[in-house]
Amino acid sequence: MKRVLLKLSGEALAGEKKTGFDEMTVTGVARQVKQLIDEGIEVAIVIGGGNFWRGRTSETIDRTKADQIGMLATVMNCIYVSEIFRYVGMETEVLTPFLCSSFTELFSKDRAVKGLTEKKVIFFAGGTGHPYFSTDTSTVLRAIEIEADGILLAKAVDGVYDSDPKINPNAKKYDELSIQDVIDQKLGVVDMTASILCMENKMPMLVFGLEEENSIVNTIKGKFSGTKVVVSET
Repeated sequence: MKRVLLKLSGEALAGEKKTGFDEMTVTGVARQVKQLIDEGIEVAIVIGGGNFWRGRTSETIDRTKADQIGMLATVMNCIYVSEIFRYVGMETEVLTPFLCSSFTELFSKDRAVKGLTEKKVIFFAGGTGHPYFSTDTSTVLRAIEIEADGILLAKAVDGVYDSDPKINPNAKKYDELSIQDVIDQKLGVVDMTASILCMENKMPMLVFGLEEENSIVNTIKGKFSGTKVVVSET
């Protein structure tokens, strides 16, 4: 893979605190990504907002407004993580689908691809800019737009299981499965909209646990212990 989109969960970046940021965790991610950049791999990043906001569980807030708060949570995450990346020696740019004054730049495919070819790490914040679409969907959408070779899905869980391993100790982990299986079995790797986008645009995913040592670099180099979600070539 020469160009990848890395999806980081907000909760994973929060570490054991489960909210906010764990700077040691974020710095560890940054050092891994720098290794990829130094080896000539182009990296774009989407970060979820779950370490700050999970508005879909609230019955007191309008769904549109809840989703807008979630979009802003991802902007905060990207600005913070971007600064840690700069601290370890990378150039970065944060793009959003809506204006955020001088905080970010407005997204366009041309701007994103230009930044990637200049060895910048490009952060896609703010989701799609519209309610009712998750960061899963924006991850796949942006990966398709920048013509990424695949998506690296870094989660708090180390792969895809046939049931929730936190609830079922006998849950079976998949080494490989197709995106059609994900859709048919409703496995929840990413949401249904994102899954269909992957299938229609033949975008593969590698799902792995962020907490595993050197997990991002190992995934790129083939030392992979997570789940490969493949797409049909037909």
